[in-house]
Amino acid sequence: MKLFIIIGAINAFLAVALGAFGAHGLEGKVEPKYLEIWKTGVTYQMFHATGLLIIGVLLGKLPASSLLSWSGWLMLIGIILFSGSLYVLTLTKISVLGAITPLGGVSFLAAWVLLIIAAVKYL
Repeated sequence: MKLFIIIGAINAFLAVALGAFGAHGLEGKVEPKYLEIWKTGVTYQMFHATGLLIIGVLLGKLPASSLLSWSGWLMLIGIILFSGSLYVLTLTKISVLGAITPLGGVSFLAAWVLLIIAAVKYL
């Protein structure tokens, strides 16, 4: 419970900091196309940071569940792969990194499916 709340809060903090960096530090330094890619990474990081916070709260309210734990870990993996690859792509313009991004997206989808199953099972 506590771990996912901490991980979620750290990722929310990072999303705000990286969003500000993108808006103020990258504007005029990278092409608008890459700035939009950066913003997508920030947006998905914040959505899934919120998901991690929700999972942390649910773990404190519901019986111990590997469904919820796996959902949290998959959200974190998704943040690293999806948002992380978009950040690196923006800064390096190495387009092959775009191949990693969908793996993060699949992690996000799997995490949400596990959360749905846990809700059906325990709520």
